[in-house]
Amino acid sequence: MIPAVLPVHSDETLPDAVDVVVIGGGIVGTASAYYLAKRGLKVALIEKGSVACEQSSRTWGWCRQQNRDRREMPLSLLSMRLWDGLAGEIGRDLGFRRTGLVYATDDAKMLAGWESWRPIAEEFGVNTRMLGAAEAASLIPQTRRKWLGGLHSVEDGKAEPALASSALAEGARALGATIHQNCAARGLDVTNGRVTGVVTEKGLIRADAVVCAAGAWASRFLRPHEVTFPQAAVRQTALRTRPTANVGEVLYSPDFAMTRRLDGSYTCAISGRAVLELTPQGIRFGRQFMPQFIQRLKAVQMSIGKSFVTGPESLGATLTNDNTVFEKTRVLDPEPLARQVQQIVANVRGTFPELADVQIEQAWGAYVDCTPDSVPVISALDRLGGVFLAAGCSGHGFGVGPGIGHLITEMVAGDTPSIDPTPFRLSRLLDGSKVEVGPI
Repeated sequence: MIPAVLPVHSDETLPDAVDVVVIGGGIVGTASAYYLAKRGLKVALIEKGSVACEQSSRTWGWCRQQNRDRREMPLSLLSMRLWDGLAGEIGRDLGFRRTGLVYATDDAKMLAGWESWRPIAEEFGVNTRMLGAAEAASLIPQTRRKWLGGLHSVEDGKAEPALASSALAEGARALGATIHQNCAARGLDVTNGRVTGVVTEKGLIRADAVVCAAGAWASRFLRPHEVTFPQAAVRQTALRTRPTANVGEVLYSPDFAMTRRLDGSYTCAISGRAVLELTPQGIRFGRQFMPQFIQRLKAVQMSIGKSFVTGPESLGATLTNDNTVFEKTRVLDPEPLARQVQQIVANVRGTFPELADVQIEQAWGAYVDCTPDSVPVISALDRLGGVFLAAGCSGHGFGVGPGIGHLITEMVAGDTPSIDPTPFRLSRLLDGSKVEVGPI
């Protein structure tokens, strides 16, 4: 079931030519379209389904610096600064609030891991501090749990998945971009090794540059053009409660995570609990993902599901170059795992007396597109002049979406990047570099 998202109007007529085509209407694609249009470029954003219909509407909504991989820290800091200004620039509420982010645990090993991250926080000036048992209890009051301690990032927060991508898309439109939903990209038009346009199901759009922000579909989209992008889609489950008592804004514990939404409901999930479905594409990239799988063996289960026969990693998508595969699955919408939904609810009810009778409004599944090291790819493509890849966000994409869009705009325009893009280059996953798996 697709979570509710503020609808975005579509422009029915494709432009003959633009400066940049952005493929994908999630948070990364809409942020890219917004900053490209703000830069003064003529932009067309195309989406095979609707804006934010896949992972960007199914996310927890966290906007955080806390506990990020060191390589992502500059991107995270940039994103938080951008989040601060977006509502004023666009004139729409994206739901962004610096509410603080509280981690609490009764697991000594987990607490030690958070403590080991503290030097990174100090290096980048993140306002975060370790919590003792009493402090953790004071920040998450009236629970049945006895916390051993925690971590508190005062300046982190959240935004609203139902609003953010839509607001960015409309912000891009106000600056001259066109938005085309139910319009799948089928492939790239390439001349002498350089992109000259995008072939869509509704016709050709000529362009000097293309941003591929296609989420879980990115690897499959690029493969016919002889670009290898190691990518795996991990299946996760989350739910939304009905509006209920306020027990905190953004909370994390070993067996649940909670984000309070603007209407007083909560998005709830279990961090790291996921299913890695066996697929032909997964088999192809199995060697690259093995270090990550081993590190997270207890949290990730393996299974065979519908993704073996439908979607971007399926047998048909892997063995053929059928360019209509993208419109055959307008929305990746896996069923939530019933057992995991039950576990989430039990953990939340068992922790908070005030939520003992909390009711579920909706539950959903999602495919989170991951890279072998859990760090995004934000990169020009050597084999295809004028094509830029922004995908593989590994579950972190919502919070850093504005930063990715801003950085990719600088790369497309040839400006000096605000941050060093080197850690996000695609070649790191292909040249034999050691895979260093980041935090979940």
